[in-house]
Amino acid sequence: MYAQTASRLVRAPRATVYAALLDPRAIETWRVPDDMTARVAEWEPVEGGRFRVALTYRAEDRTGKTEGATDAYSGEFTSLVPDEQVVERVEFDTADAALRGAMTLTWRLTDAGGGTQVELLHEGIPDAVSPDDNAAGTDMSLTKLAAYVEGAG
Repeated sequence: MYAQTASRLVRAPRATVYAALLDPRAIETWRVPDDMTARVAEWEPVEGGRFRVALTYRAEDRTGKTEGATDAYSGEFTSLVPDEQVVERVEFDTADAALRGAMTLTWRLTDAGGGTQVELLHEGIPDAVSPDDNAAGTDMSLTKLAAYVEGAG
């Protein structure tokens, strides 16, 4: 297992960014790779609340971590500090032992440069997930998050 960090400055207030971290329709828009679609199946954005999200490849020849062309993950919100932090415990829904285990995603929001600095600490990433692939997916999500909240502002 390993950890990665990523950050991005977005031109939107912290409250707008925080709302996008907890809105299931927003999640389906920004927290999905370009070559996939997202569907939020369960979403309870309160401390201890559960969630489940399915990401499905657009190309039928791609294989997901869960079943067919789908990567599903589930977890719970372990800490919510309005406009400052969201902490999630996440696991892939998979039978593959190399991909199992709890990961922690800690999103921190701070004022910076006329907007919000979004910092993500992703801990417990299974070694079977390529660090380059994880970093690329995280960067893609942060780029989409910025576009989403900057358009909302």
